Amino acid sequence: MNATELLSLFLQCCLLSLLTIGGYATVLPDLQRQLVAERGWLSDAGFAQGVALGQVVPGPNILVIGVLGWMAAGAAGLLATLIGILLPSSLLVWRAGSWVRQNRDHRLLLAFQVGSMPLVLGLTLASAWLLAKPMLSQGAGGFALLALISLGSAWRAKWPPLLWLAVGAAAGVLGWI
Repeated sequence: MNATELLSLFLQCCLLSLLTIGGYATVLPDLQRQLVAERGWLSDAGFAQGVALGQVVPGPNILVIGVLGWMAAGAAGLLATLIGILLPSSLLVWRAGSWVRQNRDHRLLLAFQVGSMPLVLGLTLASAWLLAKPMLSQGAGGFALLALISLGSAWRAKWPPLLWLAVGAAAGVLGWI
């Protein structure tokens, strides 16, 4: 990987930084397109493994982006992705934060918040599909069943997260996922 490719990755992450409304998961589809489909630096399975690894790392969830950068290009990839994803949005929030606090009831701000909801939902569902695709291509019906059960329980019962970790671990041990 050369400096031009790293700069391109950094600039792409800078753009994605401004789309992280709703969390890091909203930018995973485009990052997957960059790292897997266009550049071939990671496989689909490697990308999903990087996301899973990033989830278990202590700290903010945005570190998933850094883990993917590390897996794709080592330390330089980690710096390019993490600085790229953090810097623009941090600067924007720093500059706009006081205006938002002063104008929290402004009609345009409220419209932006309401209008962003479908965008966030769609990007989050796209990320979920992207991460599930490698599992589904291997015929992991248990994975699909576990995903449907967990989705259904989100509306019905507020089960503790540790219970879901135990259910997922048991499904893995039994070879269902």
